[in-house]
Amino acid sequence: MRGRQANFSTATQVGEAAAREEPRRCRVLLPLPLSGAYDYSIPEGESARPGDILTVPLGRREALGVVWDPLPEGDEEEPLPLAKLKPIGARLDAPPMRGELRRFIDWVAAYTLSAPGAVLKMALSVPQALEPPSLQPVYRLAPEGAERFADIRSTPARARVVEVARDGLARSASEMAREAGVGSSVIKGLAEQGVLERLEVAPRPSFDQPDPDSQGPKLSPDQAAAAKALRQRLAEGFSVTLLDGVTGSGKTEVYLEAIAEALRQGKQVLVLLPEIALSLQVLERFAWRFGAAPAAWHSDLTQAQRRDTWRAVASGEARVVVGARSALFLPYRDLGLVVVDEEHEQAFKQEDGVCYHARDMAVVRARIEEAPLLLVSATPSLESLTNVEQGRYHELRLPDRHGGAALPKVEVIDLKKNRPQAIEQLGGAWLSEPLRAAVSETLARGEQALLFLNRRGFAPLTLCVECNHRLECPNCTALLVEHRLTNRLTCHHCGFSQKRPETCPKCGEEGSLIAWGPGVERVAEEARLVFPEARRLILSSDTLHGPRAAAEMLRMIREREVDLLIGTQIIAKGHHFPALTLVGVVDADLGLAGGDLRGAERTYQLLHQVAGRAGREAHPGRVLLQTYEPRHPVIEALVSGERDRFMAAEAEGRRQLMMPPFGRLAAVILSAPDVESVEQAARELSRAAPREDAFQLLGPSVPALAAVRGRHRRRFLLKTPKDRLPQAYLKAWLGRVKLPSKVRLQVDVDPYSFL
Repeated sequence: MRGRQANFSTATQVGEAAAREEPRRCRVLLPLPLSGAYDYSIPEGESARPGDILTVPLGRREALGVVWDPLPEGDEEEPLPLAKLKPIGARLDAPPMRGELRRFIDWVAAYTLSAPGAVLKMALSVPQALEPPSLQPVYRLAPEGAERFADIRSTPARARVVEVARDGLARSASEMAREAGVGSSVIKGLAEQGVLERLEVAPRPSFDQPDPDSQGPKLSPDQAAAAKALRQRLAEGFSVTLLDGVTGSGKTEVYLEAIAEALRQGKQVLVLLPEIALSLQVLERFAWRFGAAPAAWHSDLTQAQRRDTWRAVASGEARVVVGARSALFLPYRDLGLVVVDEEHEQAFKQEDGVCYHARDMAVVRARIEEAPLLLVSATPSLESLTNVEQGRYHELRLPDRHGGAALPKVEVIDLKKNRPQAIEQLGGAWLSEPLRAAVSETLARGEQALLFLNRRGFAPLTLCVECNHRLECPNCTALLVEHRLTNRLTCHHCGFSQKRPETCPKCGEEGSLIAWGPGVERVAEEARLVFPEARRLILSSDTLHGPRAAAEMLRMIREREVDLLIGTQIIAKGHHFPALTLVGVVDADLGLAGGDLRGAERTYQLLHQVAGRAGREAHPGRVLLQTYEPRHPVIEALVSGERDRFMAAEAEGRRQLMMPPFGRLAAVILSAPDVESVEQAARELSRAAPREDAFQLLGPSVPALAAVRGRHRRRFLLKTPKDRLPQAYLKAWLGRVKLPSKVRLQVDVDPYSFL
């Protein structure tokens, strides 16, 4: 057995041909962070084709693997003698991995500089799904069941069971008992006496089939034109289309029309969402439109649900999948359309393990599958807008809200002129008088209001007033966030949590610790004091524990069981609240400081999205932005509604600096349990860096988060022109240095976070 680096341009047909030519050996990729596939022998009388999922010996244990494509001619190494190779084990009763998915795995590994096996692991994330499903017992009338029934003591319950079973259909014991109105013991008793026969069958399909021809809502002329264009794209193979529509314009209804057409063509559809809190809302909307819910894929599913969904996707039974970014790696049988909703969202970027952006990788998967891709947003990313401008993507626009609703009026509250009046019980205040008055007026009219602050917890800082000591995480260079709902101080980076101390841990002074700055819990406490009669609800990731909890809270809002919402960014996306007419942004400046490359763009997108929650039906909406910088370009763009001018200015600034999307970035992050080790590794890497004019290497620098989870960090940033990919440079550079085992190295091509 020998490991060899996989070639990422391998074509499926080349691999299958080579497999036929050399049937006694094969390459097997394991779902482990290894450099490539391993060679195994194929015993006489057995076969192994690319895509087969099987077991293989690995050391002293047995491992799962996928038969991978042979290397193309010219890339092969001198093979080991067949006798030295270990034989493959049993082939699993699971659908083989299609060539398109294998090519996608190779592509992602090559682009992200990740081990191919680590990417494969994301595609084989449910090992239980590779085992045959357990058989379940069912019952039906035995061939001579009627005659046997005549020979035994009859009761009304037994008679009802026999009457139900006369149609010859096999049913589970519980199903037959329910139809006959008896207990399950009656069914089993009749089986023991030979009236019913017991069979074992595979479980019935658990996914209802959607009806693409069910009648949807009446579309506006703009929606109908966009839907028609998307239906035409489905017949043209791969393409990328940006559906750019203002909040409330009915973008979802448009892409549901495209999904209906894909279903008519017998294709599968993938819809990617940035937050699982949105999934139940989309599932309900889909079920209403097509008469059946789609398959869901996210981290909140049970293992049994993940197993059933994985197999249903592989068999083609699951026609539509709505899921988080990991749904991109499911084994679709015939993928015909990919939709990325809220395509601008940072949540599509995975920053642990294999670092990839699901939106960008969705483009690759759609291209390999020869399927159209639809990107959907009210505030598209600068990357997507630039691709439209350069002719790479098509564009469809929905400029107006559906049903004639008007966009909300956006106004500024200058906090330098309208400082909030302190509330003694809180030790401060964060709602200005104009915002308080607007909320009071809204509630008095029987309408709903939203106070938005994109900061979890009660306060971002706990400070000692005697010695100025700040309570920090012992594992990270990050402040502990106070959560009054749980009376805990928590690190939002590593999860460390402790009870709020009574005395300062540095000077020992009792009662000297104070909460500094607002989080949503603190704003909710202020709202309780200012609007005591209002029914309030906090919406953040701390209060929405999974899709079902989110759905229940959204139901309460829609059914007017809540007057005043206090929420973080989780409330900004995709929700429709007919009675919500006022949005008050407590701190519109949050996110504008810190030198983040995309800080202004992300702040604009977030505030525009949350502003779009207001006035989506008959009542006009109003948005108030509390800010200390009313002349900031982001604030001015939100007030004027001139998104395109703002994005053009943002693009020009990036173009001058040759920053994405007009240049490329790649980050190299080192981490170690002690400062000396990470500093030494950084120095060695710095000395080994190749000198090339087109590549600019910045660093090593100390990130804003200098330590995370007990590991000290240093960062390099590689900057390249748009037409030069960084992977070859990175491989040549990083291959020159052998780092000690305690030093970890992570590569992030196209980084989004610079903490």
